[in-house]
Amino acid sequence: MKTNKILVAGLSLFLSVSAFAQTSVDEIVNKHVAALGGVENLKNVKSISTDQSISVQGMDIPVKTVVLVGKAFRSESKIMGNSMISVVDGTTGWMIRPAMMGGTGEPEDMPGDQLKMSQGQLDPFGALVNYKDKGHKVEYIGKEKAGKKELHHLKLTMNNGQVVDEYLDPETYMVTKVVATANGQTSEIGLGDYKEINGVKIPHLMEMANPMAGQMSFITNKVVINGPIDESVFKKPAK
Repeated sequence: MKTNKILVAGLSLFLSVSAFAQTSVDEIVNKHVAALGGVENLKNVKSISTDQSISVQGMDIPVKTVVLVGKAFRSESKIMGNSMISVVDGTTGWMIRPAMMGGTGEPEDMPGDQLKMSQGQLDPFGALVNYKDKGHKVEYIGKEKAGKKELHHLKLTMNNGQVVDEYLDPETYMVTKVVATANGQTSEIGLGDYKEINGVKIPHLMEMANPMAGQMSFITNKVVINGPIDESVFKKPAK
């Protein structure tokens, strides 16, 4: 009888802790969504086009990206006169790499690990928004010190198995750091300089540390929301 009481007490404690943890996750996520602009404003965004500049290894590289939210993504840059293109169209992906980047200059299928990572680009406001409907899992790890602040650490397990760690500012509830692994390489991305465009917040500065590419800074110069999109740019060209 005593053993049963101990088991019931233990189970009750476990359920209480689990419920508290989920409440903490949902409270943080809800504040994050509100800080981004709110559910309705985010739903109204169907496409985003951006002009960026990447600073890496002493070079400034112009990059144009187009996102059809939840459907397709395309990024094109020019490196020493050569085009580098990455495209995700639904569940498939392709790319064009110049010889200096290990490619042939011809369209090629995107490797599985890279595709899995790149599919996150279809979701420009991040996996936290409507995470339950998307089939993702979110765990609250706790607060972690970063400089003078303690950031909320959330662990996301995507519906495709990809695991990403996101860190949110406890004052603004914006994501300030993302840590993810692809192709065996772990990258850390810092996000900042959020600006409001059409009622939603978009980071205009990203800084990424990657073991292979080194330190890279992405500066967004222009953002167009719900502008006209030529969907043919997502189709893989014939060789």
